Amino acid sequence: MNISEVASRQNITPATLRYYEQQGLITPIKRTTAGVRDYSNEDLKWIEFIKCMRNSGLSIDALARYTELFQKGDMTLKERKEILVLEYEKLLKKQAQINETVAKLAYKINNYEVKINHSEIINTAVQETTIYAGSVEDNVSFSKN
Repeated sequence: MNISEVASRQNITPATLRYYEQQGLITPIKRTTAGVRDYSNEDLKWIEFIKCMRNSGLSIDALARYTELFQKGDMTLKERKEILVLEYEKLLKKQAQINETVAKLAYKINNYEVKINHSEIINTAVQETTIYAGSVEDNVSFSKN
């Protein structure tokens, strides 16, 4: 599969794929005899992993280190696990912050709903009072004639 097909399938740009390869996030991609990158299914799985890690906030440096360790094989399992555990803990903290923000926003939105409903009730009451007062005045003016 060429770079355009992979980019389309992964919803990223060919430039991003080249950048990931240059930075060591993706192992060097095999090339055809014409020099065109030829991505394998394993490459696609790795790219999906890299995208997931980048979306979660993992730095380019940390991912490059992880990729380097991965290429060295099972003797680096503990180091790779440490990288992922550290990122997992960061994500849990970020998730707690997001949950706190979501709760605050829900409170604020509810507060606005209460204020809007209260304001609408008051506006309706004022309009009804104005209409009632106007009809009383009309009746009074008729009774004076």
